[in-house]
Amino acid sequence: MSRPAHWGLVCGLSLELLALGVWVGGLIVLIGAVIPAVFNTLGGQDSGGFLLTRAFEGYNRLVVVAMAVLAAVAVYRSWHGHPAVSVSRGEMMLLALMGLLAGTIILVLHPQAAALQAEAFAAKDEQARKAAFEAFFRLHMPVRSLYMVNLGLGIALLVMKAKKSLGREDLLS
Repeated sequence: MSRPAHWGLVCGLSLELLALGVWVGGLIVLIGAVIPAVFNTLGGQDSGGFLLTRAFEGYNRLVVVAMAVLAAVAVYRSWHGHPAVSVSRGEMMLLALMGLLAGTIILVLHPQAAALQAEAFAAKDEQARKAAFEAFFRLHMPVRSLYMVNLGLGIALLVMKAKKSLGREDLLS
């Protein structure tokens, strides 16, 4: 393999791992550190809820960039044709499913949940507020579940890449 092609693949694979690190690591940080810190520090559902909505919007923007990087590197690896960096069917299926779930969350569910949350926080009447929060939490539960499924898929993709890289070292030298 020529030196420029080798470095192109090294850069591409590094970008892939970085994108997966942002995707998986970002969600782990949000779930494991940010959410507990916000509710344990701010205490209130209103201010904490708005802060978390903004944090997840920022995370979602990073996921869009990560998805673009993962897709671009997968196309490059497929185009390159070297067997050591070929894109497996399982890898493509995981990536497609992750993109589909992320797209559903980002384009459909999150905007609806944010609107329901804002409606609940703006409600003055206690009965209307309670009804709005119930509607928000009914939608929020599947959104949380999809984030967790996407986290599991991201970890599975990382494991798949790690296993593949263990067998790749001899082929790329």
